[in-house]
Amino acid sequence: MDAVKTLRASRVIPDRRCFRGLVVKASTVIAPKYTSIKPLHDRVLVKIKTLEDKTAGGILLPATSVTKPQAGEVVAVGEGRTTSKNKVDINVGPGTQVVYSKYAGTELEFNGANHLIVKVDDIVGILETDDVKDLKPLNDRVLIKVAQAEEKTAGGLLLTEAAKEKPSIGTVVAVGSGPSNDEGNRKPISLTPGSSVLYSKYAGDQFKGADGTEYIVLKASDVMAILS
Repeated sequence: MDAVKTLRASRVIPDRRCFRGLVVKASTVIAPKYTSIKPLHDRVLVKIKTLEDKTAGGILLPATSVTKPQAGEVVAVGEGRTTSKNKVDINVGPGTQVVYSKYAGTELEFNGANHLIVKVDDIVGILETDDVKDLKPLNDRVLIKVAQAEEKTAGGLLLTEAAKEKPSIGTVVAVGSGPSNDEGNRKPISLTPGSSVLYSKYAGDQFKGADGTEYIVLKASDVMAILS
């Protein structure tokens, strides 16, 4: 009985805000006397989407199983970046629902809500629905539907889940408008939706669609080859 009490007493429920894989990262608390935040240069202030405390079936989730959100609403934007030749504007505005890179930006607590100040280049896309399959990639990003892992070896042997290698092959779903140069002009991405591609194994940000399908958003430069 004493052992059970000791085990219960030793259980610590981590703060949900501290999950970035296994990295603990505390938010900066903005005092109530400050009523607004104006990002500078090419930075964007995003109000982080609230964590879901229940599954779709209404089951309460323990803190350790709640996924850190990578989505939110743009609250304010900077004036853009200035180059030696031109000024490049930010291509998202307040009210836009966006998805950002997992380890990007600086977290803030402001007006009782969690926010993130992030560079516009770390915003991977605009999310117009609640399903990542409808993500609109920005700039040089590409949305790819990940191919399913092979169920059998070449010799016909069934593979266990542990033995299945995660594929780095998928189908292009959507592409961004391309990277911008110092004049603000964009270079189109040389990939088209429907193409089968091979991409770098450790690149990008991974997501799951509403139906469980896996997607990855990565830079076009991380796509290594087109398969046909």
